[in-house]
Amino acid sequence: MKKILVIDDESPIRKLLQDVLMSWGYEIVLAGNGKEGVRLYRDSPADLVITDLLMPEQDGVETIVQLCDRFPDVKIIAMSGGGQIGPDSYLPIAETLGAKGTLQKPIDLKMLREMVTHVLSN
Repeated sequence: MKKILVIDDESPIRKLLQDVLMSWGYEIVLAGNGKEGVRLYRDSPADLVITDLLMPEQDGVETIVQLCDRFPDVKIIAMSGGGQIGPDSYLPIAETLGAKGTLQKPIDLKMLREMVTHVLSN
């Protein structure tokens, strides 16, 4: 069973992703911020990381940089609602830094499934 680490500071988003991804047959590990996510990945690497970009304590951009530097084979999908300036400003940065795909919030579950399947298969 493939393991996915979900990093998001919003509990309802974590719960939604956990429920949906588990129903698709994945093992899920949850983190509430980037610092916790990096620690969890270091202790037990996941097959895929799905991370929000705008979070307190350690944002998703810094999280992507740390994960890609320490674990060059990490597979990451970044997601963002974009805050005040919109996701179009943050998501391209995530791809430049190493994310294999990006999703805008609110998340389209069909797109999520397609992206998760695609990233895990490459």
